[in-house]
Amino acid sequence: MKIIVKNSKLEAAKYAARLLAEELKAKPDAVFGLATGRTMEPLYAELCAIAESENLDFSRARSFNLDEYAGLPGSDVNSYRAYMQMHLFDHVNFKETNLPDGVAPDAEAEAKRYDDAIKAAGLDVQLLGIGNNGHIGFNEPETAFDSRTRHVKLTEATIEQNQGLFPKPEDMPRYAFTMGIGTIMEAKKIILVATGSAKTGILAEAVLKPASEHVPASVLQNHADVVIVADKEAAAAIPAEYITEA
Repeated sequence: MKIIVKNSKLEAAKYAARLLAEELKAKPDAVFGLATGRTMEPLYAELCAIAESENLDFSRARSFNLDEYAGLPGSDVNSYRAYMQMHLFDHVNFKETNLPDGVAPDAEAEAKRYDDAIKAAGLDVQLLGIGNNGHIGFNEPETAFDSRTRHVKLTEATIEQNQGLFPKPEDMPRYAFTMGIGTIMEAKKIILVATGSAKTGILAEAVLKPASEHVPASVLQNHADVVIVADKEAAAAIPAEYITEA
């Protein structure tokens, strides 16, 4: 595990975007696992800027997103499909972009279809954020480390954290699709981005304490190729000897 610490949220986003750009340069047909959320917005803005200035070609690359709300069609402005279109897909020429179908009539069958597609494609690099309770995707505390893509009920904490993004908070879905932890861990490389003081304690717990299903992100200790990119605030509780680059 490498831990890279940058001075600001923007510098962390730029560093992580550069890692993704270099992955594409090294393997033009790479398969990317992508994430949503406020942390990713400056990262995608920087990746789009790199793509334009360096003529990055995504035309052979594919993507699979970590999660999607259940009950929302991709055309809904609050769906993760809409988020990805706005922040990335409308600006770079991916060959193929994949998210779960939020309005699939059979949720369990859709989860299996999506997991099978990810497994068949093989993720070259998976991008992650980390929740305040250590969740990755919608894998909340006590999720089994070998879990697969599935349809999940969102916790009240997650609903409270995300419903402010909806014009009417009561309209936020109560269910979602998420890659499982086992699915995530099959990626060849994982990049986790953490910024802000709200992540200080949980990032330290995920890195310093023994891996435990109580902190889903701690499973990354068991992966062979993980890069954590954090700003100074998020990394404030991590001792210097754990930091690869500052």
